[in-house]
Amino acid sequence: MQNGTCGIVGYGSYIPRFRIKITEIAKVWGKEGERIAKGLGVMEKSVPGLDEDTITISFEASRNAVNVAGIDPSELGAIYIGSESHPYAVKPSGVTIAQALGAVPVMTCADLEFACKAGTAGIQMCMGLVASDEIKYGLAVGADTAQGKPGDALEYTASAGGAAFIIGKTGREGCVATIEGTFSYTTDTPDFWRREGADFPMHGARFTGEPAYFKHIIGAAKGMMEKMGTTVADYDYFVFHMPNSKFPLRTALTLGMPPEKVKEGLVVRHIGNTYSGSSLLGLARILDIAKPGERILCTSYGSGAGSDSFSLVTTDLLPEKRKNAPSVDDYIRLKEYVSYAVYAKHRHKIRGIE
Repeated sequence: MQNGTCGIVGYGSYIPRFRIKITEIAKVWGKEGERIAKGLGVMEKSVPGLDEDTITISFEASRNAVNVAGIDPSELGAIYIGSESHPYAVKPSGVTIAQALGAVPVMTCADLEFACKAGTAGIQMCMGLVASDEIKYGLAVGADTAQGKPGDALEYTASAGGAAFIIGKTGREGCVATIEGTFSYTTDTPDFWRREGADFPMHGARFTGEPAYFKHIIGAAKGMMEKMGTTVADYDYFVFHMPNSKFPLRTALTLGMPPEKVKEGLVVRHIGNTYSGSSLLGLARILDIAKPGERILCTSYGSGAGSDSFSLVTTDLLPEKRKNAPSVDDYIRLKEYVSYAVYAKHRHKIRGIE
């Protein structure tokens, strides 16, 4: 597809209101817990309610995206839900969301899985269908109720939330941001995995950083700028997948990016790592505050491993259209703290309780 053919017509976010402070988790696991929590740069994380899952989170974010876009949901020709915590092993999440939105029958619908980058893969798929005139609009969602084994380093950040993006053609669809181009970098790097039937994922500890996250996310970001003929100085904001606060800031340092251009999207500090929703919630947060004509580089990361990078430019329509849905900051501010016991109940960590 040609660069600039597609754009974001609408976007939306959703974050559950429950929170647990990282210090509350650390207290349960003693000195080792305190050591882990200290180095993450995360203050608290979101916790799904007992009746919240990837489907409910995706629906709320999608409804907000439809409101921002100002379109009839029946015009959605594709719905892709990216997650690694779909409620059903065999039963698509997407069809339930399509039905709830009033988008059925939808031409194509599928659930996607590529660790934390399944949502951005959905955006790329929508871009292809829109650019080829197979559909008018496509909806891509990245959402998760992330899992973390009790006591494991993942437990301090694995959270819940998601973001949805409606893709349409530029020039005629009222886009809030033009997608100038996309670039992906993918290899077989098994840094994180969860086998069928396993309750919690496994990871390669420090291995998840050097040969996994940094190699792919830097490779994709560099590839995107080389493809566009742009430099760091051409961008106003950078968004990277956020397993913690340290990794995105280290990436920025490696690429010579001013930290202030990254910090506005670091929602991980307040809500933790929402996995498939991570980079997309960061992008949504930037769209919530960006001015027309500003350029954004957004790069996801999914273990296993791969990164999708996007170069975007905001339009004059953004300030007015984004008023039609709650912002990421609205959801961050709406919170209720829970104890570790309530958190464990909500995350089904206590056996014998339905």
